[in-house]
Amino acid sequence: MKKLLCIALAIALFACKDEVKPDYAIITGKITNKQEGDLTINSDDRSFKETLEVTNDGSFIDTLSTDIKSYVLYDGKNPIFLNIEPGYTLNITYDAKDFDNTIAITGIGSEVNNYLVAKRKGEKELSKQNKEVFSLDESAYKEKITAFKNSQEELLSNFEGLSADFIAKEKRNLNYGYLSKLNTYERAHKYFTKNEGFKVSEDFLKEVRELDYSNIEDFEFSNNYKGLVNDHYTNIANKLAEKDSIANDMAFLKTASAIDSETIKNTLLFDFANYNMTYSEDVTAFYNSFKANSTNEKNNGIINEKYNKLMALAKGSPSPKFVGYENYAGGKTSLDDLKGKYVYVDVWATWCGPCKREIPFLKEVEEKYHGKNIEFVSISIDRVADHEKWKTMVNEKELGGVQLFADNDWNSDFVKEYQIQGIPRFILIDSKGNIVDSNAPRPSSKELIKLFDEQSI
Repeated sequence: MKKLLCIALAIALFACKDEVKPDYAIITGKITNKQEGDLTINSDDRSFKETLEVTNDGSFIDTLSTDIKSYVLYDGKNPIFLNIEPGYTLNITYDAKDFDNTIAITGIGSEVNNYLVAKRKGEKELSKQNKEVFSLDESAYKEKITAFKNSQEELLSNFEGLSADFIAKEKRNLNYGYLSKLNTYERAHKYFTKNEGFKVSEDFLKEVRELDYSNIEDFEFSNNYKGLVNDHYTNIANKLAEKDSIANDMAFLKTASAIDSETIKNTLLFDFANYNMTYSEDVTAFYNSFKANSTNEKNNGIINEKYNKLMALAKGSPSPKFVGYENYAGGKTSLDDLKGKYVYVDVWATWCGPCKREIPFLKEVEEKYHGKNIEFVSISIDRVADHEKWKTMVNEKELGGVQLFADNDWNSDFVKEYQIQGIPRFILIDSKGNIVDSNAPRPSSKELIKLFDEQSI
């Protein structure tokens, strides 16, 4: 983040020399009734994340690189999806207690970004009906999402100030959104109707199957298209994994590496490695496959750094430490306080559905190993604003073990050093404070007891 004085000077230069187009953008704003916790801005691919300084009255200011086109400004509750181009000067204001009715964006580039805000409102309204919509039969579901696409296209055509180029690309993006919803239907219908045997009819995904998956312009512009391309190659990779009896992650790397387009290949490889390398059963083989096929030097540097950090998490290495985390039972607890016993760590949050589904299994394991040489430690990475939610859930669900609250949610050193990209995440540490498994089996897995038996716990 640049110093405020430097940014103020940059704004002044915009005004004095508007004929010179800068290679960056500036965002300013003010949040009324801002909740506790950080204001962050990050890129879609997670390659960039920054915490913004917010003054006492809720004001903020920052410069953004336009090498990245899509950002998300997030206060912990309200995400704002931003399109950034060189020379944009966006001013963003809203009341955190009434976000939908008060969000306003002004300045150069505001037209596109106000459109994105309006589009997001429609998407949020549809998502509130997920159970009802995904429970519909095929015909009714397709009718519903077709009507939604039409309403979005109407919003786009009636929105003032948008360029013809943006409108053309966005209209294709809305259609890709429609196709994405077709792609999601079978899986979501199974979930909401509890009908695990459900399969869509032969023609239901005809439009998805006929899609051209090599459109570089749309891949760079449309996250909906990018998601469809990713799903397409994931399906191919899963078939390859089954046919050749290889791990799914290695199959995806092999599949993506064969893509003709360097842009699409490099992006899929990077996005996959950035999120999945930490979960690989063979991190070195995963990394070597990525490195042999990725030709983007910037991406390679990021994954190389991640790989080196993961190597520090090998079995037998000293575990990263948490220090002075708030203990629900009172006082503060550090990892060093637990030396002499094995420590099974559960990194979770109150908002995480998969985390909560593991709770009954975790209770069973805790009961089975009660009195043995192991501590069960659950670390919540809820934001400070959700501290009371954490305390309430621990009490209402009668959570056992050692219940801790991390010092800085996702940005806590313990979380970052373990390269945790998603939760729940389970870690087993031995009695000397060394790593047994940095990505241990979940309580619901039979493999966990096998791991404990191997350690003679």
